[in-house]
Amino acid sequence: MRAGSQDRRPVRHPAAAEGRVPLARLAARLEELEDEQLPALIRQLESDPRAGARVLLHRARRRWLRWQQARARWAELAAAQDQVAGGLQVAGVDEVGRGCLAGPVVAAAVILPAGAHLPGLDDSKRLTAAAREQLAARIRQQAVAWAVGLATPHEIDALNIWHATRLAMRRALDALAVMPQRVLVDGRRPGDLGYPLDALVDGDARYAAIAAASVVAKVYRDAWMSRLDREYPAYGFAQHKGYATAAHRRALARFGPCPEHRRSFLGAAGR
Repeated sequence: MRAGSQDRRPVRHPAAAEGRVPLARLAARLEELEDEQLPALIRQLESDPRAGARVLLHRARRRWLRWQQARARWAELAAAQDQVAGGLQVAGVDEVGRGCLAGPVVAAAVILPAGAHLPGLDDSKRLTAAAREQLAARIRQQAVAWAVGLATPHEIDALNIWHATRLAMRRALDALAVMPQRVLVDGRRPGDLGYPLDALVDGDARYAAIAAASVVAKVYRDAWMSRLDREYPAYGFAQHKGYATAAHRRALARFGPCPEHRRSFLGAAGR
């Protein structure tokens, strides 16, 4: 080689020299794969002795375990609903926002088909916001019918929260494109909703359609409160969604109630 010349031979990555897939590519594949596709990648990582591959294998196994748990939970919810439905087409109904100081009370009604597949579904209170968003989209896509009904703060003040919640539920049921043969509601009986009805304690944690309704209602109301936050930014609606947090009460003490507050919930502060 002449003095000053450079060796232009390509530098080969050790993994490529040994015929192994680069770790960066394996990491990207782990992120891209659907949960049900993980076993093939897990087998590949199990045969890879590199330390980085061990880390990826641990992550892949954890994801696969969570997926198995999600499938088992879905099977539990679906089986419980099949048992209580007795072959009828049922609508699950649930509400969110009863205890808030501001914003509407929102109810959702969901009819799921016999072939629904919603691993990860659970009572909305047990899920992260991101998981709820993803599940709500899948529920809306798979449902035979779904609808949302609400009662405004003004209606809550005029009727009281119990009657306003029943009104929101009835509006959701009446908005369904398909009439249910039976309605399953979480908690105590809300009164007459115009349909044969079963009120089931902890229904949102036990039955598929009620859990689905809880997710749809929560996602819908959270989005509603985020819109109100842009209209009334002083109150922090996007963060606390209208619940009686310390920050919310401080904002009320400073600015007083806005048109979206429930005066009947505020006591002297609402007058």
